[in-house]
Amino acid sequence: MYKGQITINNIPINVYEYNTIVVGSGAASLNAADALFKLGQKDIALVTEGMNRGTSRNTGSDKQTYYKQSTSIKDADSPLKMAKTLFNGGAMHGDIALVEAALSLKSFYKLIDIGVPFPHDTFGQYVGYMTDHDENSRASSVGPLTSKYMTEQLEEEVRKNGTDIFDRFLVISILKDEFNEEAVGVLALDIKNMDEKNYGLSLFNCRNIIYGTGGPASIYYRSVFPKSQSGATGIALEAGVKANNLTEWQYGIASIKFRWNLSGTYQQVIPRYISTDMDMNDEKEFLGDYFKNPTDLLNATFLKGYQWPFDSRKLTNNGSSVIDLLIYIETQIKGRRVFLDFTKNPSCATVSGGLDFNLLGKEAYEYLKNSNAFLKTPIDRLAKMNPLSIDLYKKNNIDLEKEYLEIDVCAQHQNGGLAGDIWWESNLKNFFPVGEANGTLGIYRPGGSALNSTQVGSYRAAELIKNKYYQKPMELDKFITKVNNQVMRKVNLIERIKIEDHKKSNLIEFQERLQKEMSKIGAFIRDKQKIEKGLIMLNKTFKEFTDLVYINDLKELPTVFRIYDMIITQIACLSSILEYINKGGDSRGSYLISDEDGLYEIRINDMVLKFSLEKDFRDKICETVIDENDGIDVFHNWVDVRPIPEYDSWFENVWEEYRQKKIYN
Repeated sequence: MYKGQITINNIPINVYEYNTIVVGSGAASLNAADALFKLGQKDIALVTEGMNRGTSRNTGSDKQTYYKQSTSIKDADSPLKMAKTLFNGGAMHGDIALVEAALSLKSFYKLIDIGVPFPHDTFGQYVGYMTDHDENSRASSVGPLTSKYMTEQLEEEVRKNGTDIFDRFLVISILKDEFNEEAVGVLALDIKNMDEKNYGLSLFNCRNIIYGTGGPASIYYRSVFPKSQSGATGIALEAGVKANNLTEWQYGIASIKFRWNLSGTYQQVIPRYISTDMDMNDEKEFLGDYFKNPTDLLNATFLKGYQWPFDSRKLTNNGSSVIDLLIYIETQIKGRRVFLDFTKNPSCATVSGGLDFNLLGKEAYEYLKNSNAFLKTPIDRLAKMNPLSIDLYKKNNIDLEKEYLEIDVCAQHQNGGLAGDIWWESNLKNFFPVGEANGTLGIYRPGGSALNSTQVGSYRAAELIKNKYYQKPMELDKFITKVNNQVMRKVNLIERIKIEDHKKSNLIEFQERLQKEMSKIGAFIRDKQKIEKGLIMLNKTFKEFTDLVYINDLKELPTVFRIYDMIITQIACLSSILEYINKGGDSRGSYLISDEDGLYEIRINDMVLKFSLEKDFRDKICETVIDENDGIDVFHNWVDVRPIPEYDSWFENVWEEYRQKKIYN
């Protein structure tokens, strides 16, 4: 609630007090707020840059997946079995894998209870399908907008609860008791009320922070994250919050005019891949430069539907990830544009305007046959198997029946992120990163496990707060004393920003230059020397930040802070990548590390890429912390993954520990 106004360095600042501040408005944050309320902790507020801006609300795929323990009669499943699947993906702590598995059904059924229409059969079974890196049929879906439905229903619950919502507030600093390494509040910009008197600065004094700001969406230029999503990993790192697995991302083919993942039937209908010059001239079907056999080209395209993320293990033997690499060469090296054409078949397999289905491999042939999709063109096949996928683009002013769809290989999801324990509490006490901001997931996660993690992690944080951290925040005078210097550091940053009211600000071009460089050197193709040069450039940029940027109006301050956060995150991620390479790590997950002594090679015309796959350090996690002085100093620590807890639990003992709240210690 509003506690009044205080003055710091002659700047009047509004102050609010709550037991818990939930930052963000995606599936994780909204579930945290709802769970807290229903557990009985109602002294809470949700602070968001924009209720409708997040990734959960604005992204999806061909069939967006929710991954949970199987409930089908044909699958023998258990929390332990599911935990082993998560854990076996590598670089994931076993105790966290067990929590995500054990609470998956509780979280899944809650979503059903509040109105998310996951399908079940006549007998009430929520039957599923098998997703990537999965041995059971654990996946369910509401279609391409699963996370949007989740977010909408969760928001409805939060609003029914009457929880205070501070919309259009951008958090710019995590405030802490520096002596005890304990989170005590946040500093935010009230975007609707910024002026020269106080810049819109607002203080939130709280006992706990649940941090659901999403992945660091802005660090790449080639990205499927919505443009409205930026993330705020950087200011958490700045506050001393530990991160892990910052090396681990997923990258995949996506459209770039309207940002959307192009998995599933978008590939299984076997569209034509073409590249052009920047003016859309000099059209060329470039996949034929590598795939000399039409069957190999068709199969790789079809398998992109199942194997949508780039996977370094799928580069050999004409694997599907060669397509991602070929797109990278066209866009990043040759400076061309790449498109999918659904109106024509690949020319190498075209007979009388139709597709020669006899050239397909067995899997692709049987899939299209069973789908009754032996039709003339890719758009005909798409209309048969997934008409909603065409409608989706029409609603975004792209007609796949008439025009090319521009694409690239884009950052899609960060598996790493801020670290937390089995209650999602970080090394900074009372600070809980949840959702994609939290780095629970390892190298190879099953598709849809990220959505489950948003719900499990946010519930766990809420449960711990209700049972352990339920106290009121500290007295206002004590709070101001502890955070005064931290607030002043941000005020000083604001006052050093140049306002050039006679010309347009340079923020957008400044940001895009850094994003393009990150996409070139720190995405799914990684080279040690280029990363070293990139780090030198970024550190210099951070030190000179206020000399390099200028704004036209004070209203652009939020963008300044988003870029500030982005640079910190870029430095931390690139440093983690370099640390992995220096340790001797080979290509793994969704990226390739260029290695002149590599055991494998890909030859495309006069270009040769060598890489290895043996040393993937899947039994370890790289933890990362930063120290901000004149620049950003990054430190890394390698730890062994914790095993999955396996023990004989005795009900009477569990009941006693639960009643006495020993489980929260």
